[in-house]
Amino acid sequence: MRVTFKKYILHFKEPGGTSRGVLHDKETYFLMLEDEGKYAFGECNLFKGLSADDREGYEKKLTEVCTRIPSEKENILSSLSEWPSIQFGVETLLRDWNNGCRRIIFPEAFSNNSFSVPVNGLIWMGTESEMKKRIDRKLSSGYKCIKLKIGAIDFEKELALVKYIREKGGESLEIRLDANGGFSSEEALKKIEKLYPYNIHYIEQPVRAGQWAKMAQLIKESPVPIALDEELIGIFKTDDKIRLMDTLKPSILILKPALIGGFAFCDFYRNLLKPRNGYCVVTSALESNIGLNAIAQYIATFHPQIPQGIGTGQLFNNNIPAPYHLSPGTLHYDPGGAWNFKSVV
Repeated sequence: MRVTFKKYILHFKEPGGTSRGVLHDKETYFLMLEDEGKYAFGECNLFKGLSADDREGYEKKLTEVCTRIPSEKENILSSLSEWPSIQFGVETLLRDWNNGCRRIIFPEAFSNNSFSVPVNGLIWMGTESEMKKRIDRKLSSGYKCIKLKIGAIDFEKELALVKYIREKGGESLEIRLDANGGFSSEEALKKIEKLYPYNIHYIEQPVRAGQWAKMAQLIKESPVPIALDEELIGIFKTDDKIRLMDTLKPSILILKPALIGGFAFCDFYRNLLKPRNGYCVVTSALESNIGLNAIAQYIATFHPQIPQGIGTGQLFNNNIPAPYHLSPGTLHYDPGGAWNFKSVV
């Protein structure tokens, strides 16, 4: 058994706008395990400026991990809690290997060699006219749930876009908003109150993470349900995760496996929410199709009734070809499709 890693730069087809800036490229790392002529793959999805393990020594840590995996296997995972993207990659790699190097990460996800997961349609930030065009494309494609990124352009223009979505999509359309911490703590509640008349499903992370008292107050007072996202990043200790939940009392969590430490921590948060009658939306974080495949299979294991925040693999012009296809609002695993790792191996 031999384990190596490779840095890979994903290139956006169109620039992706967020409140943190415009993305043109996305850096990630692939783990590869070669065993008797077969390959298993994992993805260490390092998200620059957002991942808690975006720090000096990342590739040195990857080198160490590759050396340790053949002898330690799953036992290595407990030592990677402060390297969440690497933890996610190692967990995916070992699951692939344990299931015969077939990209089957969660066998229980499959029925008749396939599965499907409901997804929302994501609208990236841009100019007002660009965003309207993207909204129109999603609605004409048949999406029943639209997620709009806000917090970067003038709020009144964003409010007009929300109104536009509601009018074009009708009352049955589900609207989700993602502020990525873009509202100031002083203005957040007033802005949310202006959004309330448009029947918003929830708004993600209205203020920047780390302001626990302010966020707890917002969750209590907001007329629109608030979902925690970035708030979960960089919380490594179990006691601190529990303290976060007890302090903020959220009812909705956005779980990004690569940013919080893999599927074990997703399960941990899901279990914490059960007695609160809350729910989670599992979301990708600009992974390639290697990471996306693992997240999609994980989602399929619990048969969600509401759309999840997983990507569709269509953002990048050099993604890894994978056996998925998209129909309105649903991502399908195609048993007749194939992977192609020529650009990796």
